[in-house]
Amino acid sequence: MRYTNGNYEAFVHPKKPGNVEGKSAYIVGAGLAGLAAAVFLIRDGQMSGSNIHILEELTLSGGSLDGSFIPHDGFVVRGGREMENHFECLWDLFRSVPSLEMDNASVLDEFYYLDKEDPNSSNCRIIHKRGHRVSDDGQFTLSPKAQDEIVKLFMTKEELLVGKKIEDCFTEEFFESNFWLYWCSMFAFEKWHSAIEMRRYIMRFIHHIKGLPDFTALKFTKYNQYESLVKPLITYLQSQGVDFRYGSQVENIEVDFSENKKVAKTIKFADGSSSALTENDLVFVTNGSITESSTQGSPLEPAPITHELGGSWKLWKNLSAQSQEFGHPDVFCQNLPKESWFVSATVTWKNLKIQPYFEKLTHRELRSGKVVTGGIITVKDSNWLLSFTTHRQPHFKEQKDQETVTWVYGLLSNTEGNFIKKPIEECTGEEITQELLYHLGMPIDEIADFVHENTNTIPVYMPFITSYFMLREPGDRPLVVPKDSVNLAFLGNFAETKRDTVFTTEYSVRTAMEAVYQLLDVDRGVPEVYASAYDLRALAGSVYYLSDKKKLEEMDLPLIKKQALKLGLKKLKGTYIEEVLKDAGLI
Repeated sequence: MRYTNGNYEAFVHPKKPGNVEGKSAYIVGAGLAGLAAAVFLIRDGQMSGSNIHILEELTLSGGSLDGSFIPHDGFVVRGGREMENHFECLWDLFRSVPSLEMDNASVLDEFYYLDKEDPNSSNCRIIHKRGHRVSDDGQFTLSPKAQDEIVKLFMTKEELLVGKKIEDCFTEEFFESNFWLYWCSMFAFEKWHSAIEMRRYIMRFIHHIKGLPDFTALKFTKYNQYESLVKPLITYLQSQGVDFRYGSQVENIEVDFSENKKVAKTIKFADGSSSALTENDLVFVTNGSITESSTQGSPLEPAPITHELGGSWKLWKNLSAQSQEFGHPDVFCQNLPKESWFVSATVTWKNLKIQPYFEKLTHRELRSGKVVTGGIITVKDSNWLLSFTTHRQPHFKEQKDQETVTWVYGLLSNTEGNFIKKPIEECTGEEITQELLYHLGMPIDEIADFVHENTNTIPVYMPFITSYFMLREPGDRPLVVPKDSVNLAFLGNFAETKRDTVFTTEYSVRTAMEAVYQLLDVDRGVPEVYASAYDLRALAGSVYYLSDKKKLEEMDLPLIKKQALKLGLKKLKGTYIEEVLKDAGLI
């Protein structure tokens, strides 16, 4: 397998791999990574769909890309994934998947025209004091010291950050900035998360620093991501004859290590049955899951708290017991701090009585079919660090005419709310909505009745939702294809691939492409991670926006640095670097 850039071979049809007719595939997990692997096996590996078997422990596909209407309960979304232009593998996948919304179009075509006609943006990113916009919303408010700390993290080699938390790399000045508030609430980072993961995010998305405050960097689907992304994948794969086996929990995969090879030999199922494998049976395992073991509450009941390991974690533990090269799942699923994000909630507003509170912040209607909040709005003075978002409506095709769906989450568990004096994990759906309305500025004596009469809120507890960011060391995540593996590969955000960022749809699809291309020896390059971290224009632009649009001579620098800067700018006169700095707004 090799990485490529440019479009020289981006649309090449690979030659048919040798003996692919005699091969079959077993994909454990029907999340995005597993579904993507099946598409790449068919499209690029030219494997017959009837030779592909997807084994899913649940009764539906999609994994963490969910969104469902549950009869008698309501609408439930556990989360949502943000997307951007340079998800090279994701868009490579969806250019080949037919749209369910447009005739003679791909999902990529559909997504492109949606975003072109209704581009994403946010009119309000931070609020406080019960529904008032923060006066410096839109600015990063980074002190010179905090800016230096970001640059230092960016410049540090990843191997030197092993064992370091984010809070080990920054002082309190940084954590008091709007930049950190935007960053942590948007990506779900906690101070005690891995500095490696934060550095990867900074490098990966340096070209989007400008669009961080107003979310112009982001793109969202028309409906929830199950309907917009997962359903087209399932429909395509079913049309190709792929075998979906739901309620099929894999307990272990026995691997033979003789002759300096790793060969998956047997699939063991939780019901006691097993399937023998040969070297021509390729096995793709989604190891671990951030939404495994999720529990659901109701308007009047909190979601039950659990730390039970589900099937994907148990499978990974059984695999890792066979070889250190298969990773260390305990790093990600044990001893999660109590203040971690565990709870999100889906609020269904039954009518448009809530609209004035959203219009005040967004200056947009709830039911126009277009962008509403454009991403999350974060409550700066919330004890739970509450954030909420209302995407294009309807978010579910089953919604009634005046119904609106809002997703809510609290980044800090284990702390009392400002209005509801309990941790979010102990709250019912109605209590979470009451806390939200308190922060939106609804008169206190109206909140309880309004919530009871006009809303239906389903809370969800997710014990592993931010496990991706746990402090880790090299080897804790297995390589996509372990060394000397003949027919076993790992998929998803708990497998290791270079430079990309976990907790993204792109990471899931990238690992799927890498796995298929390696095990089948597909003669086509995998698109490399977008190299904006090596682009002078992107770097210069990020300096401009991180300093809240100051020119170089306006920046608060020590005297020696200012003198060196003046001298340097004189030497740059007439060079292309001067041109780059001018284009970035720095001079």
